[in-house]
Amino acid sequence: MGYNSTDDYLKMLDELSDDYSLPEEMINSLLGYVKSIYRSDSQNNYAKPMLWIGMYIAIASLVCILAMVADLLHGLRSRKLWFPCRFFRINAAYLSLIAIAMKLPVDLSGSMPGNVDQAGKLGSMAFMCTMMANLLPCLGTMDSNELLSNITALGILVITLVVNVIIQIQTGVVSYSENARILELVAPKYDVKSLGVRKHRNAILAWIYVNLLLVLLIVHVCSCLAILKSKKIIQSRYEERHGRASKDIQPSSEELTVDKLQKHVRNHWIMAGSGSPEFITACFRTTSASGVICVLVTVLHTLTISWTIKSGWGKDDFDSDYSWSMKVILIVQFIGVVIGTIAPLARCFATLSFQVSSDIISKYFKVFEVESYWTSKLYEWRRASIKLPFRSRPKLEVVTESLKRIILRPCMELQEGVVVLCKIISLVPFVFMICIVYCKSCLKGLLKAENIDGNKDLRQYVLRLEDEMELADRTLEGLSKSVNRLIEKGEKARPQDLEILIKKYDSGLEGVAKFDHIDHHRVPSLLSKVQDQEFWSLPVVSLTTIAISLLEKESNEVKSLLKSVWEGLRYVTLVEESLNVTDDNVSLQKEADTLWKEVLYDRKWLGIDIQSPFFKEKSAKHIVECLGRDVGNSLYTEKTAQQIVEWFRDTSKNIDKIKGGMDDDPIHRSVCANSMYHITKTILLTYKPNDDDNVSRKKLFDSLSSMIADIIAACLTNLPQVITKKCHNSAIEKWEGSVKDAALLLGETKEIIKTLYEDHGKIISGMNPSDLPFINKWRAHLGNP
Repeated sequence: MGYNSTDDYLKMLDELSDDYSLPEEMINSLLGYVKSIYRSDSQNNYAKPMLWIGMYIAIASLVCILAMVADLLHGLRSRKLWFPCRFFRINAAYLSLIAIAMKLPVDLSGSMPGNVDQAGKLGSMAFMCTMMANLLPCLGTMDSNELLSNITALGILVITLVVNVIIQIQTGVVSYSENARILELVAPKYDVKSLGVRKHRNAILAWIYVNLLLVLLIVHVCSCLAILKSKKIIQSRYEERHGRASKDIQPSSEELTVDKLQKHVRNHWIMAGSGSPEFITACFRTTSASGVICVLVTVLHTLTISWTIKSGWGKDDFDSDYSWSMKVILIVQFIGVVIGTIAPLARCFATLSFQVSSDIISKYFKVFEVESYWTSKLYEWRRASIKLPFRSRPKLEVVTESLKRIILRPCMELQEGVVVLCKIISLVPFVFMICIVYCKSCLKGLLKAENIDGNKDLRQYVLRLEDEMELADRTLEGLSKSVNRLIEKGEKARPQDLEILIKKYDSGLEGVAKFDHIDHHRVPSLLSKVQDQEFWSLPVVSLTTIAISLLEKESNEVKSLLKSVWEGLRYVTLVEESLNVTDDNVSLQKEADTLWKEVLYDRKWLGIDIQSPFFKEKSAKHIVECLGRDVGNSLYTEKTAQQIVEWFRDTSKNIDKIKGGMDDDPIHRSVCANSMYHITKTILLTYKPNDDDNVSRKKLFDSLSSMIADIIAACLTNLPQVITKKCHNSAIEKWEGSVKDAALLLGETKEIIKTLYEDHGKIISGMNPSDLPFINKWRAHLGNP
């Protein structure tokens, strides 16, 4: 029938009734189909957005694919061919994207009449298997709480997917094409196999994918249990080697050299690289088994695509509500399956990172030996007692304990069984790898034991989960070269303007005492609540504010000073955050950072334009009354250097009388004003004996620049401590990132460190190492009364 709408059908009935005088009973009978036709029309209207939902699925899949490609590129660039998961990870964002990409297999009611529709649903399941195989190593980067929440979320997603697919298999949604089914109904004796239709092929493939998804989920859970224990093992071995590596580093010693720092960073990089939880997870047999499963899925899905192409790509082959978007989904997810197989397959050969010896080969073939770290966590849970959230009776505790043992016993057996199964599966790539290595060794003589003496110094810092697994020389050398590349990368980002400032205005660090070296009884604190702090940033910002107000803002001297201070404050802040962490100092550091941004970008100090015109009146009263009003007189033509400093002094003293902005914090204004008041009062008292109206702004600018350079230089003598502290991080998941930051920092500042310890080594060695991070200790040491 060519009519497919309710209106057309009713019009046809009217014509039949008028032209052919049909009996009333027949008309009533035909009217009974109106409801069905109306529902069909409504369903078609409801299904119109499904085309764009299909595109939404394709876009979500594409984002996941791009993340996997980014991981591949990152692995190649960093020469880590086990491809760590830097971008594609298990977290809330990616789990949401994966859930969107899995819309087809969880759709219970959507009809899939064509071959492309059926292949799209199967392809989504294959894509899910591939993504799970890719995500396995990222479990090592999570702490216990993240691991529990993320693996639970992944488990819920996979189980929901599996249950929905099983329902669809039973209801026939996952089956063969609708045309073939209709042909069977019309001609029961007709053999649809003659058309190339395999009635049970899609259902069998769906069952295979369902089982593989469940296996991969179990593999993820088993890996989580091993990761928890392996981290403790690696952590204990790290503490021993860290103590050994830290013996030669003494930041206050005259003999401290950049070479020692480089050696210290390199040793910790070896520990971080070899003990990386993600690397250890990538070397698990479960990871190797998941790679084999991923390859199997790729082969199956490739066959499915080839069968679909042979059956045709006509309109009838994607006749679902998703329309032609089904073809887009199928192509995008097929590309994802192919690309996503590269990383899991490469991880199957992660064993090549270790020395291939007869002991390793023998250990690999002992598949029924399960290492203790696989089941240790379950045994710990079995021995531990359950603390109920309420007061319980002894009988209830006995019942709870019995239930726990009953549940954990099969879990232990399942864990061991899964590990054994994964070991058997991982033999496939291992045997292939051994054959390749053997052929290569026959040609190059590599079957002999590798020469480990060349890297003997570094090898003592290698962290091993299993004593038999010794890192190969090429792996160790690769780690050493990678840290050298990081240091070289840091050297390319050297703070050259800061280096020039420190060398140009070097005055033996006298500026640390000079900027505020008078008795505080003569210059009391502006506010009683603001106490002296062991703090570096705020004096630097205050001195810079005064200095740039002395000269034209477009002058080269001002631009150079601002750039140098911008570079220096980055390291000063790093020192404060690493070595001088107290609640008060954290708050002050934020105040200094806020003030610096205001000075740097807006040329303002506490909301006051430091480039705006000033008055000739000296009194604070007139300044407070007239601040902020533009009277057309230039600061630079009417004010001497002394008067500019006096203006800062009086303004800071009366800052509470000046109306601030809506977002101004009174504490912030008070702290910054107090620093400015002390510094300006000190400058005025220092220059008073020789004070006259002809004092050169340039001379005072140079004097302030020297103070700034000395304060920053004294602060940066703490960089070796910062670098060594960054090398040691208590969180195993952050080791590699922390040491990487230390290597980059060393590369950026090695010339500054070398200069400071060569020129001021005696001053530094004369101080207690614990006093170096505090500016007041420096001032006391340099003779400040």
